[in-house]
Formats: sequence, C-alpha cells, structure tokens
Amino acid sequence: MHNAVPVTNPASKARTLRLAFLSAVVSLVAVFAAVGSTIPLFNIYRAEDGFTNAGISATVVAYSVATLITLLVLGRVSNHLGRRPTSIASLGLLVLGCLLLLNVHHIGILIAGRLLMGLGAGLASSSLTSYIVDAAPLRPVWLASVASTQTVMLGLAVGAIASGALVQFGPWPRDLIYLVVIGLLVVSVALIAISPETVTPTPGVWRSLRPRVRAPARVRHLIPVAAAVLLATWAAGAFYQAFVPALVENQLHTRSPLVIGLVFAAYMGPSVLGAPLGGRFRPAATQRVSMIAFLAGMIGIITAITTGTLVLFIAATIVAGASQGIAISAATRCLLYGSTQADRAPIFSVVYLLSYSGATIPALIAGRLSTTFSLPQIALGYGGLAIVATLFTVIAARNPQADAPRNNRDGE
Repeated sequence: MHNAVPVTNPASKARTLRLAFLSAVVSLVAVFAAVGSTIPLFNIYRAEDGFTNAGISATVVAYSVATLITLLVLGRVSNHLGRRPTSIASLGLLVLGCLLLLNVHHIGILIAGRLLMGLGAGLASSSLTSYIVDAAPLRPVWLASVASTQTVMLGLAVGAIASGALVQFGPWPRDLIYLVVIGLLVVSVALIAISPETVTPTPGVWRSLRPRVRAPARVRHLIPVAAAVLLATWAAGAFYQAFVPALVENQLHTRSPLVIGLVFAAYMGPSVLGAPLGGRFRPAATQRVSMIAFLAGMIGIITAITTGTLVLFIAATIVAGASQGIAISAATRCLLYGSTQADRAPIFSVVYLLSYSGATIPALIAGRLSTTFSLPQIALGYGGLAIVATLFTVIAARNPQADAPRNNRDGE
C-alpha cells in the first residue's frame, strides 16, 4: 500500500510514514485555517467598506464554486503527479489568496481572494486528504477517515478563533491574521517538502483533467445517504460563514470579532471531538443518531435566533457541530470501505463535491433572498433542509460491510 516510500526497514518505514501523516494533517489545518480566517473580518468589511449580506454571501459562493471546479478538474491529479507536489501547489494558491486579502477595500478583491482560496482548498481537499489516508497508522481503524475529514473542521475553527482574537486585540486588525496564516502555510510547505511520497507517479495526468466523478461500484448505493448528510451539514457551515457574523451583531447584540470567531468555532470545533465517538459504532446507526442530534441542534439554533439568546445559540451550535462531525465521519467511512490507494483521491473528490455543493447552492439561494427575507427567516430555510436530510438518513442509511471485504481498515 505504501510502496512508494523508499524504505525497506519496517520501523524506518513506519517513522517516515508518520512524518508524512503529521505533515499532511498540519498542512490541511493550515489550509482551512486560512479559509476560516476571513470570517471575523466580515463585519469590519461591512462597517468600513459598505459590504452587504448579499455581497458577503457572494464571496462564500465564489469560494465554494472555485473549490468545486478544482475538484472536478484536478481531483485525480495527485494520483499521477504525486501527493507532495500537488499538496505544495495547493498551499501556494492559499498563500496567493492571503496576499491578495491584505488589501481588501472592494468586494471584488474579497471575491478574488476567496476564489484563490477556493482553488487551493479544492486541490488540498483531494491531495492532502488522500495523503493523510495513505500514511495513516493501521490502528485505530477510524483514524484515517476522522483525520481526513475532521482536520478541515479543526482548521476552520482554529482560523476563526485566531482571527477573532487578533482582530480584536492585535495591531493591524485587517492584516495581521493573514500574515500569521501565510507563515503557517510556508511552514507547511517545508514539512511536505521533507516528507516521503506515498504514490508512484504514473502517466495519464492530462486525461485525468477531464471532469469525472466516480466512486467504486461497491459503495455507490451509499452515496445518496452520504449526499444527504454532507449537503445538510456543509450548508449549515456555509450559513455560519455568510450570515452568522451579522446575526451575532443584529440578533444576539454583540460586535466582538472574538465572539464571532468563537461562535463559528463552536460549530466547527466540536465536530473534531465528536467524530472519534462515531468510529466506535456501525456507520448506519451512527449516521441516523447523529443526524437526529444535528436536527435538534438546528432547532435550538433557530429558537435562539428568534429569542435573541446567545447562551442557547452557542449551546445549540455545539450540539449541531459535534453531531455533524460524527455524521460526516460515518458517511466517509462508508465510502472508504474497501478502497484501494488509487480509489482515494476520486472518493474524496466525490465527498467534497457533495460537501461544497451543499455549501454553494443554499448559500447562493440565501444570498439572493437576503434582500427580501430577514436573517431569522433564512435560518428557517436551513432548518427545513436539515429536516429533509435527517428523515432521508433515518430511512435509507445502510452499512457497507455486505458489499466489501471485512479485512480493510477503512470501513471497520
């Protein structure tokens, strides 16, 4: 499985793979810390530059569309060029995006910066996540799927909290967080550069650029439920990016950038803590229970917005965040079950295509409606999506074991 690592001694091979695993995890955190770093700045852009809720929503859509296009076109490139060069390229795109965001005074600059971030995040979503799975230890069996999916949530939470703190208490509130993130991205490039490659480069890279979404036949019947889980949970994440900064200020009566960062992290952060819990149970049951809990959290969020209760909002956000982490990891475990090394980049492309579709389509609709409907009414729409996704998951969730060998680590 790891025959591209040029080490024959088992102990040395394990050490080199451990370096690759840790480097890929740190790099994926850095990628999504960069993505999350802009969120506490949205209210500053509103106040100082006159950006609207519709404009901010457009930046979320721009980021998600760029990510989707990158996944469609470049999702399999790392199978041919290798994980390391593709991962380094993704980090470079994020650096360019951060450099552009150092001078935001027009919505077009913010959209362009987020587009570059979307290109980098899309390339990282296939290359770095596959790199993580390639190099992950054999035990515990859930580590590969949890690390590859929940590192994204951890990065978003870290970026939002750090940004909120630096915006509120540090110098250069519009710039410092981007300088810090650029430093983290450069360190990540260095880590990847000294890590071993886990795949042997193969010809066919130009053919791989032809958009194609493919999952192994043995798990295709699991995709509808995975789609329901990913669409609903990532839609809620996009809602937090686009609208929660304004909601926190208008409905919950605080303008603190740190509070905005903490609120966003309260949704993303518990996802990381909740995900390993789901790894101990069968995927179908895990998806059913976690989506019911996610729906309960969304109901609490809508209630808190309606009543203007910050404490309830944060508590419900934590419930929704932890349960969506469990649901996403369980859905990903199902799709990874029985996967080969060549399967992983395409599978993660499917996972993230579904995820970013969930982030893009509702955000696009909500952005258009934000000039007509209030933010609490828009939150109700996201709650309706959670209801539909939960009902479908409860009815249709299935385990993958009947259709794949039981000796593969990714699906146990």
